[in-house]
Amino acid sequence: MDDSAERWIRHATDRHVLGITLDRPEALNALTPDLRERLVALFTNASADPDVRAVVLTGTGRGFCAGADLRGSGTNGERIAGDVARTLRLGAQRLIGAVLDCEKPVIAAVNGTAAGLGAHLALACDLVLAAESARFIEVFVRRGLVPDAGGGYLLPRLIGPQRAKELMFFGDAVTAADAERLGLVNRVVPDAELEKTAREWAVRLAAGPTRALALTKQLVNASLDGGRACAFAAEAAAQEINMTTADAREGVTAFTERRSPGFRGR
Repeated sequence: MDDSAERWIRHATDRHVLGITLDRPEALNALTPDLRERLVALFTNASADPDVRAVVLTGTGRGFCAGADLRGSGTNGERIAGDVARTLRLGAQRLIGAVLDCEKPVIAAVNGTAAGLGAHLALACDLVLAAESARFIEVFVRRGLVPDAGGGYLLPRLIGPQRAKELMFFGDAVTAADAERLGLVNRVVPDAELEKTAREWAVRLAAGPTRALALTKQLVNASLDGGRACAFAAEAAAQEINMTTADAREGVTAFTERRSPGFRGR
C-alpha cells in the first residue's frame, strides 16, 4: 500500500466515534485499490477496537465518492476467465462486506455525489444522512456495465425490485430529496448541518449498548435472506449472547431502579 492511501483518508476517534473522511476532492473521492484496502482495514479494525463504538464515513469537496478510480486499471487489457469475478470478490465486494459486517453502527454522511461503488458504499451503511446537495447515481449502465459492489443485493432490499431496476436501468441522478422519498436515506439536512447532525447521531449511538447494537444489526441485515424459522432462531441466539453482557445487566438493573442506564460497550 502506497502513502497516498493515508494521505487521502483522514481518520480519528473522539468520544468513542471513529470519523473516516475521504479526502481526495480533486477526484470526487474516487477509490484507488489502495484506498479501498485502507477502508477495509479501518472498518475491520473498528469491529475489534473497544474504544470505537460508532463510525461516521464522509467525504470532502463536492463528492462523497465517485466510485472506483478506473484510471490505470487495465480494463482494456487481455483477461483470462475468472479475472473479473476475482477482482470484484477481493475488491469492491470485500469493501461492502466490511461495512455490512462491521460490529459497530456506521453512519454515512453523504456530502455530495455518490456514484457507482460510492453510492453502494453509502447504502451499505446502517444509517444514511444526506446533504441537500447530495446525489446518488447508478452510473454503471452509462458505461455499459452490470452494477457491482453489491448493488443488486442492496437496492432491492432498500426500495424493492421495481424501483431498483428503474435506477439501474436508466442511471439517472437521484437528488437527496428523491432519495429520502424512495427510502434510500434516513434524513436530508442542509449542507451546513450535515457534519453536526452526523456527529450528534454517532455520539448517541456510541453511548448505547454496543454489543446489543451489533447483534441487532446482524439480525436486520440477515432478515431478508432466510425464512421465519431462521430469523426466529437467530433472534433467540442473539438474545442468549447479549444477556451475558455487562450492558444488558446494567440496562435491566437501571430499569428496575428507575434510573438512566450507563452503558460502557461491554
